[in-house]
Amino acid sequence: MMVAANVRDVAALARVSVGTVSNVLNGTKKVAPGTEKRVLEAIETLGFVRNDAARQLRVGQSRMVGMMVLDVGNPFFTDLARGVEDTLALSSRSLILGNSAEDAAREESYLHLFEEQRVAGLLVTPVSRTTDRLERLRRRGTPVVLVDRFGGIGDFSSVSVDDRRGGQIALQHLVDIGRVRPTFIGGSSAVVQVSERLHGAQSVLSEAGIAPLRVIERPYMSADAGRDAAEELLALEPSERPDSIFAANDLLALGVLQALTRAGVRVPDDIAIIGYDDIYFAASAAVPLSSVRQPTWGMGKAAAELLTAEIDGTAGSEFQHVVFEPELMARESTRVPA
Repeated sequence: MMVAANVRDVAALARVSVGTVSNVLNGTKKVAPGTEKRVLEAIETLGFVRNDAARQLRVGQSRMVGMMVLDVGNPFFTDLARGVEDTLALSSRSLILGNSAEDAAREESYLHLFEEQRVAGLLVTPVSRTTDRLERLRRRGTPVVLVDRFGGIGDFSSVSVDDRRGGQIALQHLVDIGRVRPTFIGGSSAVVQVSERLHGAQSVLSEAGIAPLRVIERPYMSADAGRDAAEELLALEPSERPDSIFAANDLLALGVLQALTRAGVRVPDDIAIIGYDDIYFAASAAVPLSSVRQPTWGMGKAAAELLTAEIDGTAGSEFQHVVFEPELMARESTRVPA
């Protein structure tokens, strides 16, 4: 495992004193342009990151673990983080949570912050399929485990749910209750979970010989986005509306449900709705929401265990990929009309 560079390494490579490196980093004294250029080039070459946790490192390895999620407002990630936190506590470690808000630039900023803080390891739900900084973190010796994402992105262990299978389960349920004009409402197709659920859903329709799946994409997967998508459907003539909706997560589904029922659409008689995640609010909605369940706390526990093993040096030589199976939770929103 590669050892992180320190100030002395930078000074040696740049052929300057440690004090000069500190002056460049802090901007406290004027440094000749040529000297500053050599220091900055040495920092880039060595991958040096300012150590804001030096005091903690002097007394031993950091006990802090960083976690980056797509949306802290989504109860799915709240439950996931709880599973992580409960498990880390068993080894006297604490959790720092970052929210990318499904934004790659924000994710990059948080990952840099975590690196500056010299966290012991990172749990990350990446915005996209590839993240250069995660690769660099791994090369510099920081343990990284992907969460809610299957491995195959570089050298990472991972914990995930089979989202393609989850999409199949959702659409097969709609087909089984007799629906033939489904619509998929999701977030950005760049989010892997969304594209996997969509692909799973489309495969069911292909096998069933049903018309192509209508897709509505929104930049975010929130209840507001769900209400907005529902308004788009309500603008259609009733005969052109779908008879069923598969939403990429429960927040979207709950927003759709609220907008449709307020407009007088009968759920499930006119339009059946199924979500994904099975968050706490799904079962207690005005019309209890059918959903595809993910075992969130258990996923958090498994991710924390994988990361702890890497931090402690007890992990095997092979990266581990833990894949949970999704489960259908059928409720009133997909009841077969009498």
